[in-house]
Amino acid sequence: MLMTLPLTINRDSNTHLLICDMKTGKLYISITIVITWWALTGCSSKTKVDIPRKNVPPEAIQTALSSCDGLFKQREDLDKLRTAIKTLADVRDADNRNYQVEWTYSKYNFFLGKHTTNEDEAEAALGQGRDAGKIASRIEPQKPDGHFWYAANLGELSKRSPITVGLKSVDDIKEAMNKVLEIQPDYQGASAYDALGQVELMTRLKGGDAQKAVDYFEKGLQLAPDNTNLKLHLGEAYLAVKRDADARKQLDQLLAMKPNPEYMPEYRECVDKARKLIETNF
Repeated sequence: MLMTLPLTINRDSNTHLLICDMKTGKLYISITIVITWWALTGCSSKTKVDIPRKNVPPEAIQTALSSCDGLFKQREDLDKLRTAIKTLADVRDADNRNYQVEWTYSKYNFFLGKHTTNEDEAEAALGQGRDAGKIASRIEPQKPDGHFWYAANLGELSKRSPITVGLKSVDDIKEAMNKVLEIQPDYQGASAYDALGQVELMTRLKGGDAQKAVDYFEKGLQLAPDNTNLKLHLGEAYLAVKRDADARKQLDQLLAMKPNPEYMPEYRECVDKARKLIETNF
C-alpha cells in the first residue's frame, strides 16, 4: 500500500514529494518539483486584467449602422430589433465614443423596451437607452438626437415606475426635451412637444396641467400635422379639459389619415388606442 506524505514547500529550495511503502519502510520514489517563489506568488497576487481596447475601424461602424437600419425597419419582429441592438453593442467603444452609434443604440433600445412583454428585458433596454442617450448628448450637446432619446427612454422608465423613477425624473425629461425644441423643434415629427404634453397629462396629480398639455400638442401638430401620436394625445388632452367634440374630431381625423410607410407599427398602435377611446367616451 502506498501512502503520500504531506507536501512541504520551502521558499529557498525545491519542493520534494515523497512516496513510501509503509510495509517495508523503503523509499520507492522521490520526485523533485521545481516551483519558483515568483511563480507561486506572482499569479495569485495579480488583481488587474488588462482589457484590450476595441479600436473599431470606421468602416466597421458604418457597416453596422447600415445593416441595423434595415433591421430597424422590420422592428415589429422584436428579434430583428434585438439583433440590431447586439450589432451596435459590438461596435461601441468606451474609449472612443461614436455619436451616431450612441444615439442610434439609445433609439433602438427605446423601441425594444417599449414593446417587449418581458419586464426584465424592458427595464434593461430602457436603462441602456437612457445611458447611451446621455452619452450622445455629451458628445454633441448642440444636436437633438442624444437629448431626445435620453429623455424618451427616461420617460418610458417613468411610466413603468412612476413612484421610484417618474417623480424624480420629471425635471430631467423636461430639460432634455426643451433642449430639443431649442435646437430643432420639428425633430422626429415634433415629438418633443408630444413628450412634454404627455408629462403634463401624467403628472396632473403632482402639478401637471392638462391645458398646458393641449398647448404642447397643438404646437406640435402645427409643425407635424401627420404625427399620429400627437393627434391621439391631443384627443386625450381635449377629453381631460372637457372638450369632447374637439377630442372626437381629432380621433376621427387620426382614423382617416394615410399612414407613413416608415411608421406603420406606430400608426397601427395609435389607431387601436383611438378606437378604444371612441368606444369608451362616445
